[in-house]
Amino acid sequence: MQDNTADIMARSVLTPAQRLELFESMQRVRRIEERIIQLYAEQQMRCPTHFSIGQEAAASGVAAHLRPEDYVISAHRSHAHYLTKGGSLPAMMAELYGKATGCAGGKGGSMHLIDLSVRFLGCVPIVGSTIPIGVGASFGATLQGDPAMSVVYFGDGATETGVFHESMNFAALHKLPVLFICENNLYSVNTPMSARQPAGRRIVDLALSHGMLALQGDGQDIEAVHALAGRAIEHVRAGKGPAFLELMTYRWLEHCGPQPDLHLGFRPDGEYDAWTARCPILLYEAMLKADAVLDNDAMAAMNARIDAEIDAAVDFARQSPFPPQQALQAGVYA
Repeated sequence: MQDNTADIMARSVLTPAQRLELFESMQRVRRIEERIIQLYAEQQMRCPTHFSIGQEAAASGVAAHLRPEDYVISAHRSHAHYLTKGGSLPAMMAELYGKATGCAGGKGGSMHLIDLSVRFLGCVPIVGSTIPIGVGASFGATLQGDPAMSVVYFGDGATETGVFHESMNFAALHKLPVLFICENNLYSVNTPMSARQPAGRRIVDLALSHGMLALQGDGQDIEAVHALAGRAIEHVRAGKGPAFLELMTYRWLEHCGPQPDLHLGFRPDGEYDAWTARCPILLYEAMLKADAVLDNDAMAAMNARIDAEIDAAVDFARQSPFPPQQALQAGVYA
């Protein structure tokens, strides 16, 4: 299918209320993850964590178009995807604390969030492994006449796996209602794209080779993401087959954990500063204030509302019990 990346500057026509919702969605994810970073040092959360700070526009811009019946599946960097799909913040916090009230019963931690009540099918740390699961969910829904579409989030490293191509081929062949979303943050752990993929080849071109609608856009611009996602999702819901989005973004923190990693020296000089200057939240905050959609009082009220929600979720998690011993083998199959 024709490459439509020329449309990356297209923007949705949004009302002030819709723009504020997009902003609050990103701000909520950011403040939740910042709180997790603060709490992680207390050593009460014992699971590995992968943060999406700097990448919030991707999840928030896509989720604004999703319906309750749609499926979402993610990989190890999953907090934003779970929260924007309607996942429970108290259940997510409890999961990070390993408590029985967690969305995975306290047995999964940050990398294994799952909540079938909002059709969040889960996340798996094995790179690329969730792509065929999302396609399988879509195939099953299609066979059962379920109108749901599947949204599969993954990073640029997953596009180097064989199952990525197998899944894309199968979805295109059967015209399945799947939206593939690659959050290209330039690194697989600490290895840049230049050491992993041929120079001059874009990831979006891989999707084009499978004959599907493929779009590439600025993952730091929430309204651009919203517009691209809207176009892709309209294509999928119309029964025209799967679509692919490559959203160019950047990981601020270490691959796994709450700390910065600039001391490791794998990022080129100036790269981090250039990308963090394009923080999706600060960019949108400036735009909304310039358009008189947001002011300092509204911003303060929003932050207070989000912080109160986080406080309640943390209290819930801390007060929840640990799983009983008999839960150890529940859900384990030979």
